[in-house]
Amino acid sequence: MSTGSSSYQQLPSFDELMQLAKQDPTAFDELKANMCNACIESASPDMQQRLRAQQSHIDLIVSRSKNPIHANVLLRKELLTQFQKFREALCGECDVEKEAEIVPFKPKTEDWR
Repeated sequence: MSTGSSSYQQLPSFDELMQLAKQDPTAFDELKANMCNACIESASPDMQQRLRAQQSHIDLIVSRSKNPIHANVLLRKELLTQFQKFREALCGECDVEKEAEIVPFKPKTEDWR
């Protein structure tokens, strides 16, 4: 398991991915899973559990879709929902039961780098 070091993955071209998805969907799904896992494992250990949970949620949404276009619509809807929650949190409009320490951004100074 990686300790958060940066590792770059070379994604095959769109045409290669499309051909693989058509000719061998199982191999395409395996490639996708392997690349997602490698990306998650390159994240900090503190973030890996959250990223795995998020990937599992994405996989569930995709599995419930009727076709690739439907999957994109569902994933877009989920992304917009998450953006809305993020906006509400940033604007202080969240109705959150948990208390969290709010750390204000420090103004940028010449000494800060």
